[in-house]
Amino acid sequence: MAELDTLDIIVLAAILLGTVAYFTKGKLWGVAKDPYASSLAAANGAKAGKTRNILEKMEESGKNCIIFYGSQTGTAEDYASRLAKEGKSRYGLETMVADLEEYDYDNLDAIPEDKVVMFVLATYGEGEPTDNAVDFYEFINGDAPQFTLDNEPALGNLNYVAFGLGNNTYEHYNIMVRNVDKALQKLGAHRIGQAGEGDDGAGTMEEDFLAWKDPMWKALAEKMGLEEREAVYEPVFGIVERDTLTAESPEVYLGEPNKTHLDGTPKGPFNAHNPYIAPIAESYELFNVKDRNCLHMEVDISASNLSYQTGDHLAVWPTNPGEEVDRFLNVLGLAEKRKNVISVKALEPTAKVPFPTPTTFDAIVRYHMEICAPVSRQFLATLAPFAPDEASKAEMTKLGGDKDYFHDKINVHHLNIGRVLEIVGKGQKWTNVPFSAFIEGVTKLQPRYYSISSSSLEQPKKISITCVVEEQKLPGREDPFRGVSTNYLLALKQKQNGDPNPSPYGLTYEITGPRNRYDGIHVPVHVRHSNFKLPSDPLKPVIMVGPGTGVAPFRGFIRERRKMVENGQSVGKTILFFGCRKSTEDFLYAKEWEEAKQIMGDSFEIVTAFSRESGKKVYVQHRLKERSKEINELLEKKAYFYVCGDAANMAREVHNVLGQIISEERGIPEAKAEDIVKNMRASNQYQEDVWS
Repeated sequence: MAELDTLDIIVLAAILLGTVAYFTKGKLWGVAKDPYASSLAAANGAKAGKTRNILEKMEESGKNCIIFYGSQTGTAEDYASRLAKEGKSRYGLETMVADLEEYDYDNLDAIPEDKVVMFVLATYGEGEPTDNAVDFYEFINGDAPQFTLDNEPALGNLNYVAFGLGNNTYEHYNIMVRNVDKALQKLGAHRIGQAGEGDDGAGTMEEDFLAWKDPMWKALAEKMGLEEREAVYEPVFGIVERDTLTAESPEVYLGEPNKTHLDGTPKGPFNAHNPYIAPIAESYELFNVKDRNCLHMEVDISASNLSYQTGDHLAVWPTNPGEEVDRFLNVLGLAEKRKNVISVKALEPTAKVPFPTPTTFDAIVRYHMEICAPVSRQFLATLAPFAPDEASKAEMTKLGGDKDYFHDKINVHHLNIGRVLEIVGKGQKWTNVPFSAFIEGVTKLQPRYYSISSSSLEQPKKISITCVVEEQKLPGREDPFRGVSTNYLLALKQKQNGDPNPSPYGLTYEITGPRNRYDGIHVPVHVRHSNFKLPSDPLKPVIMVGPGTGVAPFRGFIRERRKMVENGQSVGKTILFFGCRKSTEDFLYAKEWEEAKQIMGDSFEIVTAFSRESGKKVYVQHRLKERSKEINELLEKKAYFYVCGDAANMAREVHNVLGQIISEERGIPEAKAEDIVKNMRASNQYQEDVWS
């Protein structure tokens, strides 16, 4: 047999490859892909080939203004997007919004002077950076940040703008923006305008932002030679009707957060971009009154790779109530088109569509938009040109431009966007508003965080939460303002306990989820790790102050120490100060505290304050003061002191009382006692898990 020469081998190989290619077309290659499908990788920000070089990104996309955000709940991201839109529409800036964790910072020194960098930074918890800003914060505040060039000063080229989001009920109010501003100035960067600070604790965040941005824009325009022009709405997203698809088409997202959920095969890691659809093992009512609800809920994570530590938070991904979804779609004239399939495409390269597509109007509004949130004044001004008549346009313009008028008509009533459009339009449909304006202007529906009330030592694969179902009766408003997430959880609890069609307070929810994948009573969740932790030494004494649902993490702490005792370990003195209205109505976990006492003996004590059982109201801070001598003695033994609950009133009062106790018991001035409390905070001996 003749041997094959090299040419023969090449020809035969080419024929073989061609044959394989022909028969595998449409299977292994040449597969038609849905250009609108979103992958899990995209949801996690892990796009293939995506550059982390911010200068490279700005140059390739023709941008001269980048707005970095550090956001935990989505508000800072929302403000960053608003600055980007305004910079483009009013001043012709080529803007882009950027998540801090998606880029490197070592080439900030190479950004030319004719470009500007904005930082919109939230402070999280006790003066901590948000999860996505940790690396940046550590880098910029390092002893000697290493940049790419040898500039002197290092950031002498950098022009920047800064705005912070904080809460004055925390000791380290707006510390993120303050420290970043200080670090940038130290490195020679040039701040344009003042560093703004918004205060969520005083309820003035929105107005603080609006008051800061106008003088900032004026200073920026002067610095960069910009000319203001009449702002005209330019859509960031394009809406494409997909007539060949229906809501039953398998590639259409009906509320699923990413591709693996759409395919019915969710994969970890489960996190803030990718929830775990967790079965609810058990749920029950904790209050003994008819007009208020408090839920205990046990979430099973045994089939996931999720884990938690005692003191962490569980994030719940809610859905909007049907009543508000209907209101929103009706007022836009989209009720008949709610199931129509659309794709949403970014019209400029750095914009990110905030949910996967193709999808439906109903799914976007129900699962992805914060339609129940109080509306912003700036957004109403944006919608004014699209009003259905001149009277509505004039009213929207006045609401958007007059701070006091907006406050009296809208803000005090906590009106959401659907309700405002109904009232202003007097029942007319707002069909002129591009749907893209709502995608851009309504915040993305955010997970809600709850202190975990179980112990990971006792039940590592089951997480419990404790939450009051939120309602606020507001003057001038017929129906109460109701919390989105807690009422959703109440519906789940009612369904689990035998109600086939739950409608708490008249609200209904799609509790079976997209394509009924949440049925069997499931809830989308992820775990957020916290620094709110028991001391590593179990013999250290702990003092816990947690009225109402502020007791949640302390139930976990006590169950943890109770389990240690059952395992033969010794634990330090464990005192819980708990307060509620009446011992017969809202005394949470009363039976459990008795059981803990029997197991832990003298190492556990609960001190109660029932505010409505006598003529004089008694709160936890009063009980704390009554035990001054013992509290001081425990603190001198390096006891850990914990507070959980309302930041504006209770936590502040407790802080003040603690200073008084130390001052009086040790015979030192109050200023010196306050320094001791500050040092306790700095060393984590004093920890807070509070909310406004």
